[in-house]
Order: sequence, then C-alpha cells, then structure tokens
Amino acid sequence: MEEEKIKSIIEAILFAAGRVVTEEELMLVLELDKEQIKKIIRNMKEDYKTRGIEIIRVENGYQLSSKPEYYEYIYPILDKRTKPNLSPAALETLAIIAYNPRATRAEIEAIRGVNCDGTIYKLLDYGLIEEAGKADLPGKPTTYRTTPEFLKMFGYESLDRLPELPKYKLDANRQIVIDEIIEEKSEKA
Repeated sequence: MEEEKIKSIIEAILFAAGRVVTEEELMLVLELDKEQIKKIIRNMKEDYKTRGIEIIRVENGYQLSSKPEYYEYIYPILDKRTKPNLSPAALETLAIIAYNPRATRAEIEAIRGVNCDGTIYKLLDYGLIEEAGKADLPGKPTTYRTTPEFLKMFGYESLDRLPELPKYKLDANRQIVIDEIIEEKSEKA
C-alpha cells in the first residue's frame, strides 16, 4: 500500500477514534511494523505543521488534536463544560503522584503535611489520577498514579518527560534550605 493511502487511513482512524490509539492497534490494522508506523506519523506531523491540527503522542499511542494556540477560538464554540479548576493543593497533590507513582494517601499527606482526602477525590473525579492497586503495607492502602488525561492536559508524552526536581538539603529543623538551591541555579547561569 502506498504511503499517502496509509496516511489517509491513519488520519481517519485518529479522527474517528477521538481517543489515544495505540501503536499496536495501528500495527494490527495496517499490518505494518512499529518503525514503519513511527516513520509515517513523523511525516504526517511534518505535513500538519501549517495546519490547525496535530498528532500528539501519549504514552504508547497517538491522538489527533487541535493545536494549543487555537484554544481561544475553539473553546467558545465547542466546549461549554467547566474545565478542571485546580487549586494549589490539587496541583501539589498531582505533582506528588506524578513524581511518585503508586503513592499512598498517607505518603501524600506526609509530604504535604495536611489531609488530602477531598483533593484526591476531586482529582479522581477529573480523571487526572486513578487507583494503581494496593501497597504491600499493613492495611493494604490504595496507591495512586496519573492517567493519560493528566499527560494530555499538561502536554507530556510520558512521565519520563517531567522536569527534573531540584536538589535540596534539610536544615536542623528539617526545613528545606532554599539559599543553596538559589546559589546552585546562579552558578549554572
């Protein structure tokens, strides 16, 4: 099958699916190997550079999406739902879970220093986190991880692409020593 026809088929699949379509699904339907799929998707991304849509990669799959720079034009017409309004507490909890997959509620609360029941329920409701199973600890507490919806919302392909956390030290009162972080950054600059 010629490449232009394959591109059209992939475009139709991604458009009709309206979700992340895995590489395995594309390989199965098109009877191509992973490298061929990746090459064709790269070419399609090139074709879309001057258009209002793009193909985004989410974990091990692809989705057709409008470009973020056109959000202000699309939103008033199509999306009447309320967008998740993430409080600082929700963002902190989300960051803890993103950097510590399979974190338990107790671990999250130990890091934040406050109860996080409501925040976790809200993040579960928004579909940004999900239960990841049970920890091998007394009481078998539930663990949490981020979802592909989290990756899409924040524009990451995978959790491996998250920014690196700064190195820090604790003083005698177990407080983070900010001065050393600032000095380290200025030395790099």
